[in-house]
Amino acid sequence: MKPTNLDLSGKTILLTGGTGSFGHAFVERVVKQWPDVVIRVYSRDELKQSEMRARFGEHNVRYLIGDVRDRARMSRAAQGCDIVVHAAAMKQVEACEYNPFEAVRTNVLGAQHVVDSAIDAKVPKVVALSTDKAVNPANLYGATKLCAEKIFVQGNAYAAQSETRFACVRYGNVVGSRGSVVPLFFNQIEHTGHLTITDERMTRFWITLPQAVDLVLYALEHMEGGEVFIPKIPSMRVVDLAEAMAPGLPTKVIGIRPGEKLHEQMLTASESRHTIDAGDVYIVQPELAWWTDKAPQQRGQRLPDGFEYSSHTNDWWINADELRSLLRFAPSKVA
Repeated sequence: MKPTNLDLSGKTILLTGGTGSFGHAFVERVVKQWPDVVIRVYSRDELKQSEMRARFGEHNVRYLIGDVRDRARMSRAAQGCDIVVHAAAMKQVEACEYNPFEAVRTNVLGAQHVVDSAIDAKVPKVVALSTDKAVNPANLYGATKLCAEKIFVQGNAYAAQSETRFACVRYGNVVGSRGSVVPLFFNQIEHTGHLTITDERMTRFWITLPQAVDLVLYALEHMEGGEVFIPKIPSMRVVDLAEAMAPGLPTKVIGIRPGEKLHEQMLTASESRHTIDAGDVYIVQPELAWWTDKAPQQRGQRLPDGFEYSSHTNDWWINADELRSLLRFAPSKVA
């Protein structure tokens, strides 16, 4: 799913939530490949911005304090941009459950503010990051991300005859991202001497940060407006991850937490009716009147009736040894 003909030379990119794990990986990749690009990192945490400034400097990167909840600030940040990558979100399941309307304000209203600001500023391409938890959501985080996906897809209708186009990418757990199970396990290895597992049957999709960046760049290259791009990535068992990180360390089963799924889905049977297999990715195409299936960059095979893409029925699995090699993308190393 690597882009082949994308050229971001001289472009100005607004990156919401830019101080997160994805933001660091995206900035590193883009400024290295296109040295004259300008990235506006938009986030509300001045400490993280100062840390990012120390890492990347100010030649290619601008640091804007702001919140996607703030429509006026979003509009100012989007002015003069060629691309918006929307990564800002409340992502912690438990935090969203305990503070439900705060999650709605950030993930749903914030998505609408991004759409409105991009249209007003005539930004040509906008890509939003979504999650497998948006598919048949079992918690508020997933439900708000499902709403955000719908807002972005339908944003193309709001854009009407303007040049602004919207698309989404949807992927699974990211190796070593903040708040993921990998940093949790590293902390438990260091401080408790055992690992906690919610259910030994649990499976998850697995993607690295470089692959997530590749997916966004692929979407920017191939989008026509309204698609959801889903990568073909492996599944892993949580018990295999525990074995990869700490062979022989005791584990404690604590039960599935509220809002947590045993397995994750990336593509439902209903969506597969209007999805194509484009090689390294599935592309969910919108079922809306303004969409045309004649986009030349989106040739692919239609999926069989009833096809589903789920973490426990995936035909691509990674074992403990392979997981151990992927942990080089995590913030710490396996002992």
